[in-house]
Amino acid sequence: MNKIDTKFIGKNLIILEEVDSTQKYIKEKAKHGAEDGLVVIANNQTAGIGTNGRIWYTKKNENLTFSMLLKPNCNVKNIENLSIEVAKIIVYVIDKMYGYKLDIKYPNDVILNGKKLGGILTETIVNNEIVKQIVIGIGLDINQEEFGEEIKDIATSLKKEFGKDFDKFEILNEFLKEFENRYLKMI
Repeated sequence: MNKIDTKFIGKNLIILEEVDSTQKYIKEKAKHGAEDGLVVIANNQTAGIGTNGRIWYTKKNENLTFSMLLKPNCNVKNIENLSIEVAKIIVYVIDKMYGYKLDIKYPNDVILNGKKLGGILTETIVNNEIVKQIVIGIGLDINQEEFGEEIKDIATSLKKEFGKDFDKFEILNEFLKEFENRYLKMI
């Protein structure tokens, strides 16, 4: 993997071969003093967390599943639309890199050709209107071609739609650069 090209988000990067959930893993790291900007990526996530406690299904080494730890120490109003902003950044990055147009199903799904391509889970700890911690989990279906029976009609991937392999680490790097730039302006 190439080096992450950011100021601080992703400079501390943990790549796990397998984990139940990057979201659970990074929150545990945060309890033990993990630094601002930590990114945890999993090649295989066995029990990813989707919206409303649903499971995020993924195939080993085929998708981009990661979580970010942020400690902005800013007013909660500064980050009110963070999940939507993350979705907008994903749409922007895929368009910039490949010229593909994605849609957003508000507030936290990324859609391609009417099917779910990705999801965002944002969990925030606020104390007296000051945001102490944000954990953002992102799952993007990149190179997965087959989906389970229960989601095959509603889920898709870049590879399934466009018939070619994509470099998930290039997508990650571009996302983190754009996210960091916008995030720093928000806080």
